[in-house]
Amino acid sequence: MRLLVIGAGSTGGYLGTRLAQAGRDVTFLVRPERAAQIRESGLRIISPFGDTIFHPTFITAERITKPYDIILVTVKAFQLDAALDAFSLAVGRNTMILPVLNGMRHMDILSERFPHNVIGGALRVMTVLEEDGRIIQLSLLQELAYGELDGSLTPRIQELDAFLRSAQIGARLSSCVRCEMWEKWILLSALGAVTCLMRGLIGEVEACPEGKAFALQILDEIVAIVRAVGEAPSDNFLTATRQQIIAKGSSVASSMYRDIERGRSIEVEEIIGDMVRRGKKVGIKAPLLSAAYAHLCIYQNRVKAA
Repeated sequence: MRLLVIGAGSTGGYLGTRLAQAGRDVTFLVRPERAAQIRESGLRIISPFGDTIFHPTFITAERITKPYDIILVTVKAFQLDAALDAFSLAVGRNTMILPVLNGMRHMDILSERFPHNVIGGALRVMTVLEEDGRIIQLSLLQELAYGELDGSLTPRIQELDAFLRSAQIGARLSSCVRCEMWEKWILLSALGAVTCLMRGLIGEVEACPEGKAFALQILDEIVAIVRAVGEAPSDNFLTATRQQIIAKGSSVASSMYRDIERGRSIEVEEIIGDMVRRGKKVGIKAPLLSAAYAHLCIYQNRVKAA
């Protein structure tokens, strides 16, 4: 099977490299400026599972000539619209599209354009792309869940499972991937709202007066929205998430917080804004989450204007 990885940033570069190292046929679709950087330096991975420099096969959009078997979409959520046009010629009748983006808006967009191709995916890994092109894995956490959106065990999902399990990326087939995607969004939006609105790590927020109550109230707002518009989270997930967002001394922060620290664009619309809008549609007010949304929009507008 032939895999096309859309993007060679922190997520795509890491996953694609590990799959290629496992002997899989992997090609990266990249922009011209990223192609030049990879051509010169390769993909440099700094990871607890072993550092590596990998010189991958890569192409730019105009060089796509035929469909691929699997397309792994790893761009930032706000880059999806542009990426769709770039990889559309790589999608054939039997192509599987596996997106690992944040939120759920991307699933609506992809399913509308490619209704028979989309596979559900929920990725948990902490990586960051440095300015010099290095991809740094920040923790031992790495888990990639995937499956048919209706939970069925189809021949194509079994093929995909066999393809992905060969690599050291924590790949596993899920019979309830849609629920896992909603749970991931709950966690990301809670971590993002708490750490970005307060401009601090989870442990720093917890240590402040009313910090713990603030974090738990944001989580409650998010869960209320998801229960009304999506897949209800499990009790075990909620227990673990509550502990995570109020953990004493925790150095955990959201990917949005790390991007803010670097002055980069953030996925505010996809992670926070879309959650607020879905809640409004069903009459659920989320005052703290809405405050975080407004706060992050101010930051994002400044980045765009710079």
